[in-house]
Amino acid sequence: ELTGGVPTVAIRDLEIQRRENDLVCATFGRGFLIFDDYSPLRFVGDGALSDAAALFAVKDALQYVESSPMGGSQGDAFFSAPNPPYGATFTYYLRDRLATLQQERRTEERRRVEAGERIRYPSWDELRQEDREVDPAIVLTVSDAEGNVVRRINGPVDSGFHRVAWDLRFPATTPSQPGRSASGPMVLPGRYTVSLAKRVNGTVTHLGGARAFEVVPLNNATLPAANRAAVLDFQRSLGELQRAVLGANAVLDETLSQLRVARQGLFDTPETNEALFEQVRSLEVRLFDAQMQLTGDRTISSREEFTPPSILDRVQRVVRAQFGSTAEVTTSHRRNYEIAAAEFGPWLENLRRLIEVELEDFRGRLEDADVPWTRGQGLPRWRRME
Repeated sequence: ELTGGVPTVAIRDLEIQRRENDLVCATFGRGFLIFDDYSPLRFVGDGALSDAAALFAVKDALQYVESSPMGGSQGDAFFSAPNPPYGATFTYYLRDRLATLQQERRTEERRRVEAGERIRYPSWDELRQEDREVDPAIVLTVSDAEGNVVRRINGPVDSGFHRVAWDLRFPATTPSQPGRSASGPMVLPGRYTVSLAKRVNGTVTHLGGARAFEVVPLNNATLPAANRAAVLDFQRSLGELQRAVLGANAVLDETLSQLRVARQGLFDTPETNEALFEQVRSLEVRLFDAQMQLTGDRTISSREEFTPPSILDRVQRVVRAQFGSTAEVTTSHRRNYEIAAAEFGPWLENLRRLIEVELEDFRGRLEDADVPWTRGQGLPRWRRME
């Protein structure tokens, strides 16, 4: 039985698109329904579904740059159905859901209630394990022909059939955030493999063998690069610079926030000397200057006046252009990268001395002055007062 959101309506006509292995269904009332790539069904049998999990063959993935020429919403003037997910589509089957400890306990409790048995109240240790548990996960690991891991993707953990798409890109070089899986530059065409595993209580268990597939360029680029490997090398270097620049910018923001709190802490301490007020203000001003060098002069730009490109401006502009391009790296992009890299190296070392040396010394003086603990100050000193 196939569901997947199919409405309760009679199917009047069926057609197989043999090149893509798509099953097209016509309802004559509720529109057309398309089951994309039904080929995994050829391998579904009692033997496959009796295993704990099964990863099915992967269709070769066409690589290209997606476009959205219509822009925003067109209202009732334009209609388009969603396309299949871009990239390589992985199909797998789970016989049983990967349940959390709490879900397993509640399932057992329901079984006992239905059987008329008494429910055992869990111990504090058992409840503590439930509270600290990381949810089980399905992990699809993509590797290149040399066995290097390219990307890890999480998949649904419920029982049944599931499909997850990989967008044929490396991980992003932007700061990581829980629940987000951003993407970086495109991988090179070639042979890849995907494997299926489950992660329960921190233990990773592989589920069956890996499946090989090909990433095939669509070859519809207007100005294709003669050496895609060289383009990728530049993009990887660019991504590493972006990682460092965005990370440093985040540290700057957090440090300035900590200093604002420290200034209030000094105010709340009756016996604080004026030298500490002067030091915190000096640190703030120097960090503001460093931030201006990294992200631009906000005093001028906020008044709609021109400002020269900052380090962050140059990096982000090249990233936006390069990570969606299959063409050769332009001279302008290389020049912007070189300028940003040359400016960022000395800037980062100055910031490192400011934060790791001078700021640490200031935090020690805050402890000596018994200032209320502030964020980023580290573990407080403590001595028992008799």
